[in-house]
Amino acid sequence: MTLKQLEAFYLCATSASFAIAAERLHLALSSLSKRIGELEASLGVVLFDRSGQKAVLTEAGERLLPRAVELLELSTTLRREVSAEAVLTGRCVFGVGELGAVTWLPAFIARVKAAHPKLQLAPFISVGNVLEERIGRGELDFAVVAGRSSRSSIVSQKITEGRFVWARAPGFEPGRSIAGLLSAGVPLVALPPSAGTTRLIDDWLTAAQVTQVQRLDCNNWWSIAGMLVLSVGVGILPCAIAESYFRRGLLRPAKEAIALTPMAYSFQSRRGDTRPLIASMLAHARTSADLDTPVL
Repeated sequence: MTLKQLEAFYLCATSASFAIAAERLHLALSSLSKRIGELEASLGVVLFDRSGQKAVLTEAGERLLPRAVELLELSTTLRREVSAEAVLTGRCVFGVGELGAVTWLPAFIARVKAAHPKLQLAPFISVGNVLEERIGRGELDFAVVAGRSSRSSIVSQKITEGRFVWARAPGFEPGRSIAGLLSAGVPLVALPPSAGTTRLIDDWLTAAQVTQVQRLDCNNWWSIAGMLVLSVGVGILPCAIAESYFRRGLLRPAKEAIALTPMAYSFQSRRGDTRPLIASMLAHARTSADLDTPVL
């Protein structure tokens, strides 16, 4: 029994398919299956029932999984204590929201490439709910997402905050509050409900006692800003994006009695994933993630 076999077992047990596990380990599917077969032979048990369309853990596999996690965690701890950070290789597929992509992502990639020049980075840009689903299926190594995950299979670690502001066109209903406009049926222009910022808006609406709103959903911050400029409605913008519109007089901040609270962003990964890759990417994300970086 080897650590490589245990790692292969863990990823097969926690990914949506053997194919996804093989991709994360940068192995051919046949090589991955060979490792699992060797582990089963060394233990004298069958770990996966392969009779159906999808391989599932046997009773012996269920018993082994928590022990495998313990051994992999111990291996990672020993590496950290007795050696410098390992040079990472292979392919890292990770997720980030649109705001992160235009603020801190370039600095993150530059930092990681300097530390691990042989590591291939493949960022995937989408909204938080989509990124969480792909982590859950094992398709992403990690993601930086607004808020915390409610899934027990995902670990969320806060690494930064994002600031947001209500914005409106300069001449659009200047004497009325945002709460009053929304209550009167003026559209709320916002990211789709699956985005993490939905929770931020919902908390504000509850505090402002706005019970119903007419939504106009759009999955791009610049399109949202463009609609606000043209008085299609009102909405929130990240401060990093809003500042350039405020400076040019295209939009103005709406000063409300109830302020928007900063939005926490977390580094999310699969529970029990103790690969050195995850620890290294978390450290680099903590250093790089700055959602207030001005966007031109």
